[in-house]
Amino acid sequence: MPNGRILVVDDEDSIREYLSMMLEREGYEVSSSADGRKAVRLCAKGAFDVVVTDIQLPGLTGIELLSSLRESDPSVPVIIVTGHASQESAIEALNLGAFYYLLKPVSNEELKQVVRNALEMHRLRDENVELERALHADGEREMVGSSEEINSVFDLIDRVAKTSSTVLLHGESGTGKELVARAVHARSARADKRFVTVNCGAMPETLLESELFGHVKGSFTGAIRDKRGLFVVAEGGTFFLDEVSETSPAIQVKLLRVLQEREVVPVGGTKPVKVDVRVIAATNADLDQLMADGRFRKDLFYRLNVIPITIPPLRERRTDISLLVVHFLSKLTSGSVGVSDEAMEILRGYDWPGNVRELENIMERAVILADANEITAADLNVSIFPEQLRKKARSSEESTEGLGVTGLTLEEVERRYLLQTLEGTGWKKKAAAEILGINPSTLYRKLQRYGMEGEGDD
Repeated sequence: MPNGRILVVDDEDSIREYLSMMLEREGYEVSSSADGRKAVRLCAKGAFDVVVTDIQLPGLTGIELLSSLRESDPSVPVIIVTGHASQESAIEALNLGAFYYLLKPVSNEELKQVVRNALEMHRLRDENVELERALHADGEREMVGSSEEINSVFDLIDRVAKTSSTVLLHGESGTGKELVARAVHARSARADKRFVTVNCGAMPETLLESELFGHVKGSFTGAIRDKRGLFVVAEGGTFFLDEVSETSPAIQVKLLRVLQEREVVPVGGTKPVKVDVRVIAATNADLDQLMADGRFRKDLFYRLNVIPITIPPLRERRTDISLLVVHFLSKLTSGSVGVSDEAMEILRGYDWPGNVRELENIMERAVILADANEITAADLNVSIFPEQLRKKARSSEESTEGLGVTGLTLEEVERRYLLQTLEGTGWKKKAAAEILGINPSTLYRKLQRYGMEGEGDD
């Protein structure tokens, strides 16, 4: 998959071809145009993540192209690269919202870095727009579970939401830390304000610092205008700092100031800006170890850890797996596909190192591969599934061998296997359930289905 879609617009064939080749070597999908009007038509046909354009073009100038894009899709960063710079064109490009204004000749590394920054900005904007749209459309994304472990998390969410205290979420990858943060926001007095999120491990330090705290014009090369940081953008709302353990010492100092003084200082600035945001941070790292190693500030930890919430991994709340399976199948198929009891037991027995996110992905794969309207153990024994899950599926399939199953329905195979196991235990149902690897209640339901519930005794 390409790292991003880029449109290069320049009327000089050699420059256009050179820039296109250079960016393609970086892994981007690149389209090009020598004409401003054609570039507008290309943007109308397909979405681009970044546009790199000269100013002097046939059809439309680069400034006119920028103006047109601001009207059709203002989220797309436009980088001006020109050998015909003037103060007037620079001011006009700035006022129209150009992401960067570069003078030819520009070094390869400088252009590559500007493109990377523009792509990250575009991704971040899209992510926040999507999250905000989902928040307003659905109120909050649903959290599913009824186990004691997850109910304790629900209780904490309700209690914490009534306050403005800082929250630190602990949990393995895929446990739903973002869902918890969004639930706290949705139940709080700040629910009508913005929920802004940033993954601290997804950006280089310089870009993260500018994104979080903003910058002033002239603070670094290419800072051609003042920029508001995301703490300011989130004013009155909630700011979710995901993977906060990935921040550098310099960023940690600035985060500490936000929490202590409730103010930010933009990069290159001297005047602090007051902010009113509720901070929720999350990590899957061992902060105690990071603090012992000197890689995470203790004073920042104590400021973040006002209300700690630990989200249990899925293997520690196995009773929720069935609910989550049904929930995901309902989302994926509107309830038209089910799951067999054997397949459900396999899913309950897997340890889910990727937690809820992994379960959702696996259910999507299973729906695609299922031959009928029910996911069976055989459907889970396919190479695209984790080996440990496939091993459990194979064991389930092999346990039916030697029962004389040729030409029989799956229900008859199951009935014979239950009968064989029960006879082997002298009709001790609890012992049979242990051998079968299912809950006694599941065994009782199966026996009732086959009219065998009255036989034997425990």
